[in-house]
Amino acid sequence: MEAKIYNQKGAEAGNITLPAKVFGAKWRADLVHQVVEGMRSNKRAGTADTKSRGEVRGGGKKPWKQKGTGRARHGSSRSPIWVGGGVTHGPLVEKNYKRKITKKMRAQALFSVLSKKLKDNEIIFVDSLSFSSIKTKSAVDAMKSLAKVSGFKPLANSKKPRVLIALMERNEKAEKSLRNLPQLEIVFLKNLNPMDVLNYQYLLIESPIEAVKFLESRG
Repeated sequence: MEAKIYNQKGAEAGNITLPAKVFGAKWRADLVHQVVEGMRSNKRAGTADTKSRGEVRGGGKKPWKQKGTGRARHGSSRSPIWVGGGVTHGPLVEKNYKRKITKKMRAQALFSVLSKKLKDNEIIFVDSLSFSSIKTKSAVDAMKSLAKVSGFKPLANSKKPRVLIALMERNEKAEKSLRNLPQLEIVFLKNLNPMDVLNYQYLLIESPIEAVKFLESRG
């Protein structure tokens, strides 16, 4: 399994052999769903909290006598059916939203997503994103050049976040030059996960030879 590598001017810069276990994995919708939903659940703050009828203030006196008023019977104005009363079955801070996701599950889900992205022609490998200085115009020119590669027009034209760029390591000039472009989001390869990859239509992988070796080591 091979793929083309491009430079930031959009010209072919070679080929790369892709490991089948990373980019040729079977699409496993059940596993991907389990991992992504687990990651979303683990990000929940769990700070929502409501008070029951036993925790709200007031309500010590019976609103009116039991009989003879013609009105319904009530024992407390803090009942859930009263305005200002307690909440029935509301969220509590004691609830734990954490879900266990093993390293193997996360890796296999990522490989499944990467394989589907590659099959759908939504991954582009770029040998390097290097800029002589921090300049947004340089990033725009690079994205316009890469957009000339067949099927990657959103790299330059979209006004919504549609492209995820995976950098192999910190690159201050590239990061600060790219961050002003609305269609891009930057992540480091070591933090790449299936949820981020699925949130964007296209994935740009920088330094593909080192990146592929790193991804293969995760499985």
